Amino acid sequence: MNGLIIKATGSWYQVMLDDGSSVSCRLPGRFRLDDEEIVNPVAVGDNVEVALQKDGTGIIERIGDRKNRLVRKATHGRRGVQLIATNVDQVLIVQSLRDPAVKPGFIDRVLVTCEAYEIPALIIINKIDLQKKAKDAEMLDQLDRLYTDLGYGFLPTSIHDQKSTELLKSRAAGKISVLTGHSGTGKSSLLNAMAPDLKLKTGEISRSSSKGKHTTTYAQLLSLGDHTFIVDTPGIREFGLVDVEPYEISLYFPEMRPHRESCRFYNCTHRHEPSCAVRKALDDKLISESRYKSYVNILESIESGLDKAL
Repeated sequence: MNGLIIKATGSWYQVMLDDGSSVSCRLPGRFRLDDEEIVNPVAVGDNVEVALQKDGTGIIERIGDRKNRLVRKATHGRRGVQLIATNVDQVLIVQSLRDPAVKPGFIDRVLVTCEAYEIPALIIINKIDLQKKAKDAEMLDQLDRLYTDLGYGFLPTSIHDQKSTELLKSRAAGKISVLTGHSGTGKSSLLNAMAPDLKLKTGEISRSSSKGKHTTTYAQLLSLGDHTFIVDTPGIREFGLVDVEPYEISLYFPEMRPHRESCRFYNCTHRHEPSCAVRKALDDKLISESRYKSYVNILESIESGLDKAL
């Protein structure tokens, strides 16, 4: 029978069959052997064929072709690649204005992966109700102008501002979106505000570390009605890039692409080489310093072989 993976817990996968029913399925070991670099060969969003067993469970027999995938480097000391979600229409990158603070480097890393796999992205800055100082408003405005000028969606939100959550819901309408961000940024609270019937568990911020505590422990596909689906994922602290060579990174920074073609060397890293058009664009303020800093940090972490996240 054909179905769609709607929940992935690591050892079992919940598959929604074409008839609307769902079944818990196992994945044969041969799939892991076929691609040893992938720590989880299937993910939420995958179309699969399953064989039903006498005990009411199923076995995944085939994985369908994918139109795209969102991936990161495996964590917790494991080698390889982790699939976050597949076959999505957009990525919702959630950061919070405060508690925890915005991390532009994380945003830029996810955007590089979105560019590599041609997945549209919407940047969400949540908890804007915590804005306390004029510099918070200035930072929010700078981020808005920066990413909007680059062609990305940008949306400030608060669960206490119904207009912003309704706007977010409209941006997700009719699509399959994957929600990603650090723990504590309010992803589950946002989903509850968009669809109260979900009643997702929410958490608090650790006073000692100012970091969020995990409330979502596995990826799952949630229906918001009207053909709108959100892949809710556990909060992440690391987003290591995969399948990206150092000389390719600037290809995934849209503001650098038109300038890199004028560099003297085809494999220019845009740091110290002579006649570098990207650095000239930086000097001419055609490229923001924060984005260039993200680029250099990503480049150097990949070159070192210790790439994890920002």
